[in-house]
Amino acid sequence: ATMLAPSLAILRRSAASSSRIVGAARHLTGGSANISVDHYSSGWKIDDIADFTKEGKFHIKTYNKISEEGLKQFPEEKYEIKPSEWDAFNAHAILLRSHKLQESEVDVSVRAIARCGAGTNNVPVARMTELGIPVFNTPGANANAVKELVLCGMLLGSRRVVDGINHMKELGAAGQARELVEKDKAMFGGRELKGKTLAVVGLGHIGASTARDAAALGMDIVGYDPGLSIDSALKLPREITLVDSISSAVANADYISLNIPYIKGSPKQGGTHGIFGNDVISHLKSDAVILNFARGELVDSDAMKSFLDSGDGRYVTDFPDDVCWDHKNAVVLPHLGASTEEAEDQAAAMAANTIRDYVETGAIKNSVNFPETTLPDRPANSIRMTVVNKNIPGMLAHITEAFAKADLNIIQQINHSRGDIAYNVLDIDPTSNGGDGICLKDLQRELTMLEGVLSSRVLFDCPGAGYARNIEGSYFI
Repeated sequence: ATMLAPSLAILRRSAASSSRIVGAARHLTGGSANISVDHYSSGWKIDDIADFTKEGKFHIKTYNKISEEGLKQFPEEKYEIKPSEWDAFNAHAILLRSHKLQESEVDVSVRAIARCGAGTNNVPVARMTELGIPVFNTPGANANAVKELVLCGMLLGSRRVVDGINHMKELGAAGQARELVEKDKAMFGGRELKGKTLAVVGLGHIGASTARDAAALGMDIVGYDPGLSIDSALKLPREITLVDSISSAVANADYISLNIPYIKGSPKQGGTHGIFGNDVISHLKSDAVILNFARGELVDSDAMKSFLDSGDGRYVTDFPDDVCWDHKNAVVLPHLGASTEEAEDQAAAMAANTIRDYVETGAIKNSVNFPETTLPDRPANSIRMTVVNKNIPGMLAHITEAFAKADLNIIQQINHSRGDIAYNVLDIDPTSNGGDGICLKDLQRELTMLEGVLSSRVLFDCPGAGYARNIEGSYFI
């Protein structure tokens, strides 16, 4: 796949002629040093460059309606929010919820994408990784909202509440509600949660919270999660029994809550598509209640229908199901898991703060494709530069060599990698070359155009400026 004009929206605005390439150096002042960096001076062929290149603020493009409480995390003096409906092509970051992001909507100037939610299936993460753009999510922001719906689902699966409501509407329409309300209640008998066993499959933010609150209701908890983190383990109830397989977890459970991510591919291929199929369902009690507020694709619908047909088991989910949607033992809700004001506020605020941390300081938290990078404060009067490169041998040596050639001392340096991506953060002393000022234009170009480098940034008190990209050997800054 190419990285040039056909795939990036910003370049679609290029003029027919390539003769007009406009830009200027930007001078930053801090402490005792004057720092000069390039800003929109290379690679651009845009007629309205004067309007396009206004700096001084970070521009955040939003898709979907983003919570105002979340947007308040962006200080007005440093950030400008631009809804996608605007003709805004110079975004520095993208904030979205459910919008299915296309590569053509990701401008060359975009350096970060954050989704207000845990899943990132609506973002082309693999392609963004190739382009060197971190994608962030908000794990745990909607945990309480989903947990409460899981608890509600257990009650719906225990007492035939929905059937009872519909029956009362029918009686009311016939004028028989008062006459039959006591007689007909026997049609909707159920059971209590206390003393029953809940199997929690997946013990992340939602699973751990569900386990803890279900234990408080007097339930016995069995848990399964091969990737249980220390943070989640500390949130589990002391009485939980941990087992080593899904089948072991569900074998004697009255209720099963699925809380695992969806990964394309079958379980044999390392994915989770249809992981709750015949192999697992064959171990269920005949009256077990399955709660799926994670992903619809986790459940093999045909296998689930066979289970519901064969006994008094129940299936409660907030994902559409083309097979079980009208089954008398299924309760299919709209996708309500995270649809609370509190969850939307918290997810938007978390997404906004991860973007702020990254664009302002270079720190990376809650990224699905970049390495977690916690950074110390930038030393006084230093310049912070970041470099994103392919994770291949020898890159770190080439990067540090470029600073050495410029006679610049590296005060502190961090290098982290994840999969095919490596991320470098370097704080440099602008006075170490013996002069009163420093021109970073040549250094940034040399760094960015190293084979294997995808992008670089200069972080020095000028929002929006100092970002450079290497796009198939062409320099964009």
